[in-house]
Amino acid sequence: MKIQDPKINNLVYKINSYERLMRLDKPIGILLLLWPTLWALLIASVGKPDWIIVLIFVTGTVLMRSAGCVMNDIADSQYDGLVERTQYRPLPNKEVTKKEAYLLALVLSVIAFGLVCLLNVLTIKLSVLALFLAMTYPLTKRFFVMPQAYLGVAFGFGIPMVFAAVTDAVPAVAWILLCANVFWAIAYDTEYAMVDRDDDLKIGIKSSAITFGRFDVIAIMLCYGLTLVLLGLAGYLLELSYAYYVGLGLAAGVAVYHYYLIRARIRAKCFQAFLGNNWFGFFVFAGLLAHYLMQAG
Repeated sequence: MKIQDPKINNLVYKINSYERLMRLDKPIGILLLLWPTLWALLIASVGKPDWIIVLIFVTGTVLMRSAGCVMNDIADSQYDGLVERTQYRPLPNKEVTKKEAYLLALVLSVIAFGLVCLLNVLTIKLSVLALFLAMTYPLTKRFFVMPQAYLGVAFGFGIPMVFAAVTDAVPAVAWILLCANVFWAIAYDTEYAMVDRDDDLKIGIKSSAITFGRFDVIAIMLCYGLTLVLLGLAGYLLELSYAYYVGLGLAAGVAVYHYYLIRARIRAKCFQAFLGNNWFGFFVFAGLLAHYLMQAG
């Protein structure tokens, strides 16, 4: 006979709520944050990364993305219940209190900062700015017509941090990669924002999907194009081989496919395109990896 323990059931319920609050059940955000960091790790280390540094950045990425999601939901708690896609998140659904959410965000941030403290002084200094960007991003949706651009900086700030950790400097190519990430983030997060556009208009939230209006699809494709141009420029400056450009070509194919998904502005297709950006980031990474493997051979 199976005995149900209310305390255990309540604990499991809470853990599940915290997991969803951190979006661990939706790893796409971790991947979109991780790919640019991995690009930078390969480039900064010339294809031979220190695995301790890799472990620190991968773990830190998961922690800070989780903390960012918690902070985002705290900032949006009065709005999420009004949006179809977010109304059942743990905070608006009263599964987690704001006090618990603040404490969770603090614990995640402290652990992430503790990992960064294992690195050099320049990386530690940059991590303070990275934390500021992560904490303030949710607020930009109140007043900034292009919060997706701010998100791109926040999501891509692992790039200069990686170069700082590996080389104790932040060269020009790191900023080019960061700019590429900004345009990529505008592209994929506009696809995401197209899903919520009607709800955002009702409650007064700013987004690039609203700002671009009827030019949203064109703007997304332009941002994909600028992303690829900047990544190509980085490859040219680094004198990367054709393998890298094959990766960029495959990423361009993903972008073209997304045009066919989003052109009719159907919510489900726009969300599918957003999820598909994992492949865009992967192909850029694969091209870099292939280049450095060929160099090693």
